[in-house]
Amino acid sequence: QVQLVESGGGLVQAGGSLRLSCATSGRTFSPYVMGWFRQAPGKEREFVAAISGSGGNTDYADSVKGRFTISRDNAKNTVYLQMNSLKPEDTAVYYCAAGYFWSQNKRNYDHWGQGTQVTVSS
Repeated sequence: QVQLVESGGGLVQAGGSLRLSCATSGRTFSPYVMGWFRQAPGKEREFVAAISGSGGNTDYADSVKGRFTISRDNAKNTVYLQMNSLKPEDTAVYYCAAGYFWSQNKRNYDHWGQGTQVTVSS
């Protein structure tokens, strides 16, 4: 079992930046594909970004490409999401997740954090 705890959410004005962190504990971190997802009120949870175990491969939703960057530090068992040029439509609860398969599908992720709220004001 692996535990995930997100932090770094908050309120920011449009055009601003936030950096989310997801600290993991439990099983060895490096084999896991790590993903970030988000869920806005009344909407389904959607894929944001993913990073491979080594950090060599990344994937992004079209809506965040060029603005968000996912990274990981396997020595610290932590994955990050740097969010720049934030827009009001980025407002959501952001979740990190761990899985064994390279996927944008939330069903392929086995472990989830509790989420952190990101609110972008216009």
